[in-house]
Amino acid sequence: MSKANSQEPMNSVATLVEKYTEGKRDFSRAELGSADMQGINLKGIDLSYADLSEANLRGANLRGADLSYADLSRADLSEVDLRGALLISANLRHASLNGAKLEKADYDYSTHFPLDFDPVKAGMQIKNG
Repeated sequence: MSKANSQEPMNSVATLVEKYTEGKRDFSRAELGSADMQGINLKGIDLSYADLSEANLRGANLRGADLSYADLSRADLSEVDLRGALLISANLRHASLNGAKLEKADYDYSTHFPLDFDPVKAGMQIKNG
């Protein structure tokens, strides 16, 4: 079975970028913990259930991305564009959100934020249900 059709999780930033450039958007369950993705443009990507713990996403464009149930603990999300993103039940514990753009991003009561972070002040929207 070819790599493109396998059910194995994505674990290479270079391969992710290549497939994204080719038009693929579904990278759910990707395993990119500690990956360096600084400044990357992944607008509209599906990274639901992905492991992005300790990843460097500083300055990345993740506008409209689906990060539901993703592990973003200890990730550097400084200056990242997450406007309109889905952060339903995402784990952002100990993540750096300095300067992140989060307007109209969706979260729920199961989304875990850093202790000093206020999603309402950041312009985020709570989703019930």
